[in-house]
Amino acid sequence: MKKYTYMANRSDNAEKWYVVDAEGMVLGRLASQVAARLKGKMNPLYTPHADLGDFVVVVNADKIVLTGKKWDDKNYYRHSGYTGGLKSVTARQLKDKRPEDLIRFAVRGMLPKNRLGRKMVKKLKVYAGAEHPHEAQQPEPMKVQQ
Repeated sequence: MKKYTYMANRSDNAEKWYVVDAEGMVLGRLASQVAARLKGKMNPLYTPHADLGDFVVVVNADKIVLTGKKWDDKNYYRHSGYTGGLKSVTARQLKDKRPEDLIRFAVRGMLPKNRLGRKMVKKLKVYAGAEHPHEAQQPEPMKVQQ
């Protein structure tokens, strides 16, 4: 008699919604725990090749904290594809313009760099203020260790 290894798939998972208040939290520590939740690492059914993660709503993204001199030393780069098209912006400038992107970029860098990672990052909802439009999903607060 053959024994088979159980492989979980998306239909086996009951996706939950979590909300995180980012006020006063350090960016990297918050991002690593949010990425683990999006991957489904806290789920006993965790399977690396399946999207078994939960939805995460992050509020107060404009009140995130960076340690040391990272506000001025950390740069975010993008390239237009043309010669001389490299653009750069510091973390402080990015926070002033689009504070949601600070968290989105940090979490995306901790997810797989493939189709599965692109599906996981769509489950991340980030908002600069304290309000979010996902009350109907009844998100429960996520414990984040600092």
